Amino acid sequence: MKRALLGFVAGFVATLTFHQLTLWVLHAMAVVPRAPYAMNPVPPFGVPAVISLAFWGGIWGAILIPAIAHQRGASFWIWAIVIGAIAPTLVAWFIVAPLKHQPMAGGFRPKTMAIGPIVNGAWGLGTAVFYKLLARL
Repeated sequence: MKRALLGFVAGFVATLTFHQLTLWVLHAMAVVPRAPYAMNPVPPFGVPAVISLAFWGGIWGAILIPAIAHQRGASFWIWAIVIGAIAPTLVAWFIVAPLKHQPMAGGFRPKTMAIGPIVNGAWGLGTAVFYKLLARL
């Protein structure tokens, strides 16, 4: 239970830092059109999009950390990046996108498809970093 709670907090904070800063770099390089820290309201509660995203990052963190907590050394970090890059990306491509009436996997365009694993891999690394910091407290 403690790992899941710390994972939620770590995932929430990693979304606001690692994920959004990676998106900022990609936006600055003109790789993605969407700017980070989107403040547009999201239904049903009208919270800013970045806060909604951070909430879901926290949910993913509560799943990720218990799944990899038994790993030691480099494998902990590698699994954080790999699972972070793959799991949330697949859900976004094949579940969330159709629910939002968007094309699955960004229309299967390679440049568009690369964005999810990059920003979500950064999120996974950030979640692991913040988890380790929080676990020490």
